[in-house]
Order: sequence, then C-alpha cells, then structure tokens
Amino acid sequence: MTLKRSLVPQSVYRRQLAARLKELREAAGHTLSEVAQQIEVNQGSLSRIENGERGTTPVLVRALLDCYGVQDPALRDDVLDLVRADKEQQKPWWRKYSTVLTATRYDGYLALESGAVSMSNYQPMLVPGLLQTEEYARAVISQMRMELTPPKVEALVKVRMQRQNDRLGGERPAKLWAILDEAVLHRSIGSPAVMRDQMRKLLTAGEQPNITVQLLPFSLGAHPGLYGPFVILAFPEPTPNLVWLENPKNSVYLEATDDVENYTEVFEHLRACALGPSETSTRIRQIIEELQ
Repeated sequence: MTLKRSLVPQSVYRRQLAARLKELREAAGHTLSEVAQQIEVNQGSLSRIENGERGTTPVLVRALLDCYGVQDPALRDDVLDLVRADKEQQKPWWRKYSTVLTATRYDGYLALESGAVSMSNYQPMLVPGLLQTEEYARAVISQMRMELTPPKVEALVKVRMQRQNDRLGGERPAKLWAILDEAVLHRSIGSPAVMRDQMRKLLTAGEQPNITVQLLPFSLGAHPGLYGPFVILAFPEPTPNLVWLENPKNSVYLEATDDVENYTEVFEHLRACALGPSETSTRIRQIIEELQ
C-alpha cells in the first residue's frame, strides 16, 4: 500500500496539469534533467510540478510548452487554463479557518473534495460529516478534538455545514454514496434528541437524488470494512480517483491504482452486503422509535 504523507494536491486542476505536463515531456522524448538545463530551472522544482506537489506560473508553463514543441494553440490554451484554474482554487472559502484545519490536514481533504464529482464514504463509527446535523457535529468535534477552545469548535462546525451546502446542494451537486455500520446509530452522540434529529436528517438526505444511504446490519458479522473508515473520491476525466484515510495527526491519501482498486472492491462488497436504501430507511425509523 502506498501512503502519501506529503502535502495533498491543492486542486483537481493541479493534478490534471501535472499529468498533462509529464505526458507532453515524455512525448517530446525529454528527461527532466534535459528540460531543467534547457530552460534553466531547478530539476527538483520541475519534478514537484509533475508530481502535483506544487503549482506553477503561466510564464514557466509557456516555456515548457515551447521546450516540448507544442504549437497547437488549442492545446496550449487548455494547459494554461489548468494553471489559471489551479491558482483560482488557491483562494478557498475555508482559508479563514486554517488554524483549526491544518492539524489533521483537513484543509487538504477539503481541497480534494471541492473538485470531486462523487464520493463513496464508508463509516463504521460516525455519521459522515456531509450528513451530520449541526448539533451532532458539535458533539463529535468537541469530544474528538478536546484541545480546541469553544470558538474553534464552532469554527469547525461552520466548516462542516458549509461543506454540505457547497458539495451536496446548488445547481451541480456532487453525488454521495454513504454506507454506515448500524453501530453508528446506536452510539450515543449528544442527547437522545440529538440522535433522533440526526437520524431524521439521514432519512431526508436519502430522499435526495444525489445521495444514497445504506446500513450494514449487525447480523452481517465480520466484514472487510472492519479495518476502518475511508472515502473514495472520483474526479472528472482524466484525473484518477483516490482514497482518503483520516487519522488524528497523519491523514493520508492513496492514489496508486492498486490501492484505489482495492478500496473500490471493498466498497462494492459492502454495498452488496448492506440493506437497500428502502430497507435502510425502515431500519432508521425503527431505531428512532426505540429512542422515543
């Protein structure tokens, strides 16, 4: 398994740009060392650009395109558009919350999520952030991040609510397929009233055309998802999918093809084993009644 612990690519556009520049260089038959000498740029900097670890400028990209012999105006414009789009996404709405986001690389995840067209989320312990109520989110964040002051907890709650509006609402909402272990709904977060409201939100969310919610019943027993939660993010072509694994201090992303395929296979298995959306709604209603 390939665990990338470097800074997460800041946008889907940067990932596309990195892949395109590498493709054009290889098509031209140049090595990084040759390009670095020809345009007088540090080889390490070029390598980081091709790996999506840093952004670049239109001036440098034009020099690279000249070096690679790219004359087609449409192709040049397409590549330069990726540079501009990446720079625009370097001014995200969540920047003002950076002091409470960077500790777990949450800002890196937000950058990736903002460019995703769909997300496949498995959660064995908590309701996914994109489906949490404000009170549930507040209870979760305050207990999981005990070092945070109340104002910082509130800042993270605001971020979570904004994420929901941005990614699941609007004219072009992303698709979310969420699979929850039934244990999630029996774990008391906040008061019984908080849990009832949270489950009602799951019912409402499941009725949206871009959201699917499924439960893994207790009766399933052991299954591949017991390793822990994960999110598979899918992006517009040609950007490949990746997997995000969240940890307290070292959240990581996986982009190697074998890793992504492995988690995709696990998700498909869990989806097949879970209750269908209709059965899931029925079970959630039963649990709500049990909490009355």
